[in-house]
Amino acid sequence: MNTIDKIIERIKPLDAKAMEQASQRQDRLTKPRGSLGRLEELSIQVAGITAEPIPRFNHKAILTMAADHGVTAQGISLYPAEVTRQMVLNFLEGGAAINVLSRMIGARVIIVDMGVRGELPAADGITCRPIAPGTRDMSTGPAMTHQQALDCLLAGIEIVEKEIKNGLDILGTGDMGIGNTTSASAITAVITGQPVPEVTGRGTGIDDAQLAHKIKIIERSLAINRPDATDAIGVLAKVGGFEIGGLAGAMLAAAANHIPVVIDGFISGAAALIAAGICPQAGDYMIASHLSAEKGHAACLRHLKLEPILKLNLRLGEGTGAALGIFLAESSVNLLREMATFSEAGVSDIQ
Repeated sequence: MNTIDKIIERIKPLDAKAMEQASQRQDRLTKPRGSLGRLEELSIQVAGITAEPIPRFNHKAILTMAADHGVTAQGISLYPAEVTRQMVLNFLEGGAAINVLSRMIGARVIIVDMGVRGELPAADGITCRPIAPGTRDMSTGPAMTHQQALDCLLAGIEIVEKEIKNGLDILGTGDMGIGNTTSASAITAVITGQPVPEVTGRGTGIDDAQLAHKIKIIERSLAINRPDATDAIGVLAKVGGFEIGGLAGAMLAAAANHIPVVIDGFISGAAALIAAGICPQAGDYMIASHLSAEKGHAACLRHLKLEPILKLNLRLGEGTGAALGIFLAESSVNLLREMATFSEAGVSDIQ
């Protein structure tokens, strides 16, 4: 049995007893029943994920994976591929949006090079697990080999398992990779069965003509590679990205270790489709932080049967939406733990 199979075997249904206990406590807190809405639902889900009736988050982390995409050679982005590397350097300097939001919520940022072109400095704060210096151009053949797809997943699994030893109670996912919305759209089209134009957005802000070109490139990629929606690892290999595969592996590892995983926007959504395609049970461990302005994200969440917490028209990635989602998830469990019950507060409850 390989590592991926072992991880899948460890992913169990949510703990029904813990969820029932959390639900009963919610009904005893000093508020009208259900008045905290989604926050109540979140706390109950987290109780089921962690198997703890009253969970606590002491160690929060955002996993931001970066990689380049060969399909950028087809002119599908406003920005050159060099920006992937440049933004990783910005992450390391603490100057990106994800750094700001992570500091605000007290989460550490785990930056992973999954296949960034160009040399990156050896520095604290970056984990180097490059599969290759970017994927191949998926519009001319498979983006990666089957073994590389497996390597992506294994890297994500191993990184999360290592971080657990450092303390990890909740994980947010993020990404960086010029061209990755093209891969995400291709994955989404295949797995959800939606037409390519319905799941392809403007990414870095391309105009109408560039969007039409991007759609054609994705359609060409699918025609050439013929990915099978029932083979999630095959879909990853044919039209995916190294960071997408790494995030999918991380999601599987989080689920196997009873850790809530707060997914960010469209790229994380595509990774979630891969993870759930490999192990449907993993979807129960996911929390959708927000609905991205990227067109295909709604299709991802519908397929995964996940309801986003926020709608802020975000489309940055990096894990920015996930950071906000972690704040709300933590708020939900803190309310569950710290609010007084009717009997504790001496407040009359309904009969």
